[in-house]
Amino acid sequence: MQDLKQQLEELQQAFNQTLPEAKNSQDVEAIRIRFMGKKGLLTGILRGMGQLSAEERPVVGQLANVIRAEMENGLKERAEQLQEAEQTARLQAERLDVTRPGTAFTAGSKHPLTQVVDEICSIFIGLGYSIAEGPEIEYDRNNFELLRLPANHPARDEQDTFYVTPSILLRTQTSPVQIRVMQQQPPPIKIVCPGKVYRSDTPDATHSPIFHQVEGLVVDEGVTMGDLVGSLQLFARKLFGEQTQIRLRPHHFPFTEPSCEVDLSCWTCGGTGCRTCKGEGWIEVLGAGMVHPEVLENCGIDSDRYSGFAFGIGVERTAMGRYGINDIRTFFENDLRFLKQFS
Repeated sequence: MQDLKQQLEELQQAFNQTLPEAKNSQDVEAIRIRFMGKKGLLTGILRGMGQLSAEERPVVGQLANVIRAEMENGLKERAEQLQEAEQTARLQAERLDVTRPGTAFTAGSKHPLTQVVDEICSIFIGLGYSIAEGPEIEYDRNNFELLRLPANHPARDEQDTFYVTPSILLRTQTSPVQIRVMQQQPPPIKIVCPGKVYRSDTPDATHSPIFHQVEGLVVDEGVTMGDLVGSLQLFARKLFGEQTQIRLRPHHFPFTEPSCEVDLSCWTCGGTGCRTCKGEGWIEVLGAGMVHPEVLENCGIDSDRYSGFAFGIGVERTAMGRYGINDIRTFFENDLRFLKQFS
């Protein structure tokens, strides 16, 4: 009996020395299992009671119960102490100073190119046009073939166009959107097609492999070159001022006939000649023309009954002119000092 009583007293002493070392609730649970678990030290000692006499067992059992109760109370108190300390530390770490000024959030703004695209589209929406969009990854057939650009055309060279496969590419213009609309919708058609386009250009002050276009298309009965000129004149005055004039110069585009380059009177000097227009008084902004009858027929539209015009506006060139920017690369460098000027 004396051996068991001594073991119980040593167990209690070891428990009292170990319990203060617990740093968190996990440590408390580990101590409980070690001393009071099914395979713990207390259980191991009590297995020796079978060797005691009937008179000795109650004495040792009573001592074991007292020690068990003290250990349980000790575990409970230590767990509560640690829980309170953890809560205090958490509250301290999460404390909110309601008197401290709040953190201001910087308001974003549209990119200058997006602003120009929105303004151009808004002008044409006011003229009764609707917005049409399409995929930037396009079929060669929609991007070239149906627009009268045959397989041997220089624009289809791999050095000029980003090909994904021999029949799939990154669109070089937003004209494929016009093709898709003409294939799916019977005239009358009156749309503008904004979006990014891609060409294999080496970046410099005036060239970028990624740039933006807004193309327009009108197809209906009796559409003439006069309608095109009137639309572009109104567009120019809305975007650059009421005194703006346009000038058409003959040009060749495979998908329009007749075709023209469209110049605007310089928005800086009004046409008298300056550095912006290089002394010419005019700035080339877009290309346009009457939709070629073959393009209409390729899309299932009767060219004897319907005619149309199309135009394409370079967004970067327009933005550079409006804001006096001389390097196209600044639009894509994400320099906040530059972009904040347009917020």
